Amino acid sequence: MSAKPQILAIDDESSIRLLLKSFLSANYDVAIKNNGKEALEWLEGNRPPDLIICDIQMEIMDGKEFVERMRERGYTKHTPLIMLSSVEGSAERIKCYKLGAQDYLKKPFNPEELEAVVEKNLHPIQYAKKW
Repeated sequence: MSAKPQILAIDDESSIRLLLKSFLSANYDVAIKNNGKEALEWLEGNRPPDLIICDIQMEIMDGKEFVERMRERGYTKHTPLIMLSSVEGSAERIKCYKLGAQDYLKKPFNPEELEAVVEKNLHPIQYAKKW
């Protein structure tokens, strides 16, 4: 039996962390961190995750700084990344895409959309073949 894909989820809101863990843990091994600094420290001592989900607005280290620092590391340079934010408008999404995010979900997110976006990023070719 193969191991579940691992997702690192980063958000400073406990309710969002709880929702992410609840929605994703049936199919994925989910590690939850409170901010970018905790996430970078976690990355130092663990295998690279298969996917990262990261909030943008957080205390201590925000999502943008985390992404910049995470992308500088060789072993997480190409890790798929989904950004979460309550910020409206395309300007914020464009900034995230330019930083290296594959996707952007608006909070509050739809659990079904979250699952679809996670699946698409973990298995892009297989996902497309379903059509």
